[in-house]
Amino acid sequence: MAYVPGIALLAVLVAGCTGGSGTEDATTDAKPGSPTVSVAPPGKYQTLPEACRSVSTGTLKQLLPGLADLPEEQREAAYEGRASVTYDTDRKAGCTWQARTADSTRTLVVDFERVVSYDPTVSDEDSASTVYGKKAEAAGLPASSPSPDGSADPSATASPSSGDGVSPQGSTSPTTPASLDPTGSDTGGDEAAEDLAPRTLNNIGNAAFLDDSLESAGSAAQRRTVSVVFRTSNVVVSVRYAEQATAAAEVPESAELQEKAQALARGLDETISE
Repeated sequence: MAYVPGIALLAVLVAGCTGGSGTEDATTDAKPGSPTVSVAPPGKYQTLPEACRSVSTGTLKQLLPGLADLPEEQREAAYEGRASVTYDTDRKAGCTWQARTADSTRTLVVDFERVVSYDPTVSDEDSASTVYGKKAEAAGLPASSPSPDGSADPSATASPSSGDGVSPQGSTSPTTPASLDPTGSDTGGDEAAEDLAPRTLNNIGNAAFLDDSLESAGSAAQRRTVSVVFRTSNVVVSVRYAEQATAAAEVPESAELQEKAQALARGLDETISE
């Protein structure tokens, strides 16, 4: 793991937060009679799942038509995906899968980021909330109301999930949402087809949003990318599901991509929360 400035200090702070009293906050006194300094609690999760094993083969078959038709050796390699380059897989991890058919090319990217705060007065979860908020604003969502401490709190507009996020040991089984059914989504298929504006989502993590963009790729072919980003505790997860039509005149449908991207995000949230 690459050296990160300040990591030794962080380890000391984490040890002070987790030992002894069992309370979330810890205090330190520099000198007798000096003001008490509150140290924010460390993040609940200290590692991440293996990104390229986070989506089951059955789910990949549904998301990426064409993989099943490849020769066996190529098919196995395609299902394994391509891991993102990272220097610390406990901080960032990602994987990309792609499949081509005569009609289109589909690409799936899953990224995990475990956020760590190097400010002893700011918790990892608050830092993750800020990271999520910046992604939401970059997608065109309105800025969230500030929390009592003055920091952005994008989680205030979304419903919390039943889970807490990545398991402390980082163990996870591949997510296999049944037929990628987006049950519990805040929009139906017909509405999703018409609603292309970035919007918040319910029932995924502590906060979640969806973005749908259509652009011309090479040779004027149309490429649609649906992104679902959600925060679960101090972990931020991004799902990008894209389709590029082979014929320039064809436009990838929004409803299917939105539904499947939401269902996958929900399955990831439920699976890594176990």
